Amino acid sequence: MSFLHEKQSRQYMLFLCLVCVCITGFFALACCLQAKGTQRALLERERAIASSLLSSGVSPMIVAQAYGNEESTAEGISFLERAGLWERSNPWLLWTVRRATEIAFPFLMGGACFLSAVLLAGTFLFLMKREKLYQEAAQVIGEYAEGNFTHHLKRDQEGTLYQLFGAAEQLSKALQARGETLLWAKEFLKETVSDISHQLKTPLSALSMYTEIILEETDNPRTVQKFTRKSVQSLARMETLIGTLLKVMRLDAGSVLFEKRACRMESLLSDALGQLYIRAERENKRILQEGDPEAVLVCDPVWTAEALSALAKNALDHIEAGGTVRIGWKRTRAMLRLWVADDGCGIDPEDMPHIFKRFYRSKNSGDTQGAGLGLALAKSIVEGQEGILTAESVPGEGAAFFITFLKEELLDA
Repeated sequence: MSFLHEKQSRQYMLFLCLVCVCITGFFALACCLQAKGTQRALLERERAIASSLLSSGVSPMIVAQAYGNEESTAEGISFLERAGLWERSNPWLLWTVRRATEIAFPFLMGGACFLSAVLLAGTFLFLMKREKLYQEAAQVIGEYAEGNFTHHLKRDQEGTLYQLFGAAEQLSKALQARGETLLWAKEFLKETVSDISHQLKTPLSALSMYTEIILEETDNPRTVQKFTRKSVQSLARMETLIGTLLKVMRLDAGSVLFEKRACRMESLLSDALGQLYIRAERENKRILQEGDPEAVLVCDPVWTAEALSALAKNALDHIEAGGTVRIGWKRTRAMLRLWVADDGCGIDPEDMPHIFKRFYRSKNSGDTQGAGLGLALAKSIVEGQEGILTAESVPGEGAAFFITFLKEELLDA
């Protein structure tokens, strides 16, 4: 009987029990009163009969003998039937019955009316409270249906009704989460379209200008060749931008399924830095590795290599010719930590809280061709694999980015 766990139901059941006790006590008292009334009516009747007989000259001894007699005779029965006193007589015509009823009836009717009124009042009060609770619940659930989750159903008691309220609250939380997800998806799509539009505006304008120049200078092969190269570069930049942005969007939307397996750091860095070594050599820069090449990390090799490549490219973008990018890693009993450090211009303190935002470019970015997506991509990849990406910097002395994978992401070589 789980409904008894509810406070209102317990109170109403207690009230009913008290009413039942009162009814039982009342009828016990009514029986006693009825017996007392019947006794009084019989005594009054007997006194009247005795008084009539004695006043008629009947001997007191005969009267006493008559009252002591316990046997009925045919003559006596016949006499009373002729007088209308027999089993089929209307009880209201019998003076003794009528008198006993007149004594007990007011008490019985009064008590019955009082107890009925108490029972009806208690039931009405219980139903009113329950109706109020239902109306409040209906109002709150109606607000849930309209997307308003500021109010909540009562869940401060036990019982089946409050279990139902709890289930409705769980449903409202699911609806709220779904609504927030849909709103986030809508805002995400809006921001993404805005970002793509903004970032493609410059290379598209450049392509349009280059095309116009080529069309106007068709008789000048050197000019055509020069701006054709520029067009190819703009197209390559757009391709890189769109590809990187699509990767960031997939990661932010949670649609990427990381396929983790054991990877040696030597192989992982080879995939991540292959093309960057060529660039570093062309720009007179160095990329150095520091760490045990046989160390093993459990990760998605394709995406993790993408993150390391983005960090290394960012470092190359911010160092001058002759500068160095150091990529190192160290394994402890609890974690494996990787870092990508450079000796470039560093990051200003006011830029530090924003460096992982999409399309953010600090004032030290200069003329670098980056779109401000590399660090955002790296952070999404690392955190998608339950890792941690942080940054440290001293302005003018360089910057360092640290990737930390905890123990459960490691395997013995």
